[in-house]
Amino acid sequence: MSIGLLILLIVAIIFLLIIFCVVIPIPLWIAAIFSGVKIKVSSLVGMRLRRVPPQIILSAMIQAKKADLHDVTSDALEAHFLAGGHVLRVIFALVAADKARIPLTLQKATAIDLAGRDVLDAVKMSVNPRVIETPMVTAVAQDGIQLIAIARVTVRANIDRLVGGAGEETILARVGEGIVTTIGSSDTHKKVLENPDMISKTVLSKGLDSGTAFEILSIDIADVDVGKNIGAELQMAQANADKEIAQAKAEERRSMAVAYEQEMRAKIREMEAKVVEAEAQVPQAISEALNNGKLGIMDYYNMKNIMADTDMRHSIAHPVSSKQQGK
Repeated sequence: MSIGLLILLIVAIIFLLIIFCVVIPIPLWIAAIFSGVKIKVSSLVGMRLRRVPPQIILSAMIQAKKADLHDVTSDALEAHFLAGGHVLRVIFALVAADKARIPLTLQKATAIDLAGRDVLDAVKMSVNPRVIETPMVTAVAQDGIQLIAIARVTVRANIDRLVGGAGEETILARVGEGIVTTIGSSDTHKKVLENPDMISKTVLSKGLDSGTAFEILSIDIADVDVGKNIGAELQMAQANADKEIAQAKAEERRSMAVAYEQEMRAKIREMEAKVVEAEAQVPQAISEALNNGKLGIMDYYNMKNIMADTDMRHSIAHPVSSKQQGK
């Protein structure tokens, strides 16, 4: 055999090895045959052409075959992979659900996975319920005392409602709302402290898991603490507000009184000015009356006597003001 023919034979063997090991995963195909999975070589080549990793599909089919899952096909797994799903996670979830006797089909499992939920975690949560704790919920009883409660909610995943069902945040929000309503409807905070399970029973009876992807098994009150006396604070705030309103009204009345007083003083000054003006005209009027003969000299003296008598009476009645006028 010539050297050129030997080199050509080696190249051909290497090319065939590349074809059968890379393009056509012969080892995986042999493993699938020995595992009882019937798949054609042409299907493996098609997976390569469709950019679907044959390792993932064959591993999933082998896992399903060993777990005796009958509705798993390579076409369905390829479609799920091309849709952006997690093939192995779906198979693991189907195996776990089958062992736990939870009814779960491939179609439902792929729908849950494509919806963005962890289908394997959901199956585990159906078998082993999870406990989620609410944040501190603050509520006020009817006697005005604030209570701070923390609850632990035991939930189990509901496979049938995973697609389109609300998540844990909705459960926590509804439980918190139920706690606030229950405490707010209590006559006194002492009743809640004496019997905290009344909150659990009341909240649990409201069917808070409706429309969610979970089923509430129990609601346990972990802690209840007494907070502020909201009623007393509200009364103090109302009293302060009433005091400020009364002060504002009193200030308004004082301002009106001051304005009225200033107005009256202005009127008095105006009247005094008119009186002074009138008194300044009196001597001229008396002089004209004397010149015209309308007023006699005796009448003038009688008027002076009357004015002196009036001044004397005024000084007797108001001695202080008379002294001030003297000063």
